Amino acid sequence: MFTQPFLAAKPILEHIEKHHHQAYFVGGCVRDFLLQRPIGDIDITTSATPEQIQEIFPKVIPVGIEHGTVVVRHEHQSYEVTTFRVDGDYIDKRHPDSVTFIDNIDKDLERRDFTINALAMNIKGEILDLFDGKSDLKAKIIRTVGNGVERFSEDSLRIIRALRFASQLGFTIDDETFNAMMHVKQEIEGLAMERITNEFTKLFSGAFVDLGIHYLQKLEIHQYLPIFHEHPELMYNLPESLQPSKSFGEVIALLHILKREVSVLTWVSAWKCSNKIKLEAIQLVEAYSYYIEQGIDALLAYRLKKEYYEGFIRLMNSLHPNSIQLQELIGLEEQLPIRSSRDLSINGNDLIALFPNIKGGPWLKLLLTTIEKEVIFGRLQNTEHDIKEWIKWNPPEIN
Repeated sequence: MFTQPFLAAKPILEHIEKHHHQAYFVGGCVRDFLLQRPIGDIDITTSATPEQIQEIFPKVIPVGIEHGTVVVRHEHQSYEVTTFRVDGDYIDKRHPDSVTFIDNIDKDLERRDFTINALAMNIKGEILDLFDGKSDLKAKIIRTVGNGVERFSEDSLRIIRALRFASQLGFTIDDETFNAMMHVKQEIEGLAMERITNEFTKLFSGAFVDLGIHYLQKLEIHQYLPIFHEHPELMYNLPESLQPSKSFGEVIALLHILKREVSVLTWVSAWKCSNKIKLEAIQLVEAYSYYIEQGIDALLAYRLKKEYYEGFIRLMNSLHPNSIQLQELIGLEEQLPIRSSRDLSINGNDLIALFPNIKGGPWLKLLLTTIEKEVIFGRLQNTEHDIKEWIKWNPPEIN
């Protein structure tokens, strides 16, 4: 019955139970198992305290021990193990100000966000379902555990998580749950931007992203989000053919193209993104602008990093459906005579040696770039002899 991720983690449950404690798989891994979706992280909940877990396992990392969570290392894999608990008040709208460890899982499941995430599975594969999560899975409904206003007030990120689950699973949000989201949505303003960005990355990557966007628009939370509150039309002008993205770099590239006056760097700064995301967004925007002017050719395939090819196709299919196929790009890339400027048979020092009486300057970069293009388009053979002969007939222009 168990799939491989659970089989790999099963010895942890066995070891905990051997020491006379309860242990269950819990949350998203159980939900996805029942939905027959790919399993992500395997989370475990237990009656054992963090100290007891540290005693019975040789490799334990106390990542969130004050909240009952440690990471157990087993067979080169990491598993979060959290003690059954009840939470105090959520003063910072994220973490409870106090945590009480308990030895009964019922109250622990009661504190979770949605019924579909409040499912536990024991070592025999039996499902513990106290809040009709299985029924909601079957009906494809997102519903809070207990009072929605309380759940969302505890951590307002759960509002965006509900939208994310709609996008990922294609589930509808229960009316009472949605009304509760509307009631406390202004509390999103107090969230750390990194947490919002992480959820939006997952929302835009969902297979049912159009449903997630529908709820995003209906909830009108743009007024609490950077840039969107200044340009609310962005939220409502997203293309109908919007493709699921694989990174927030793709999302930023799309939003910048839709609103050119908001720069990529402005998005990156406001949404607290990494340099990796920034570089990806810039590459995609440059490739898009080149395509609009020149179409698809060898230079586009050369300048765009191959790791961004699929993202570029998704961006193009969002803005111009079926305008370009991935195989076209790959075919052009496979025929490139060089993969980078380092592959040229001549470099800057060689050019300086050819023109010893000319001081270095912009001409050097311009000449190298021109040679690079000629080689890429197959108009010039990438040999030192051919390039030097070409230079004789195309000397640099020095102003």
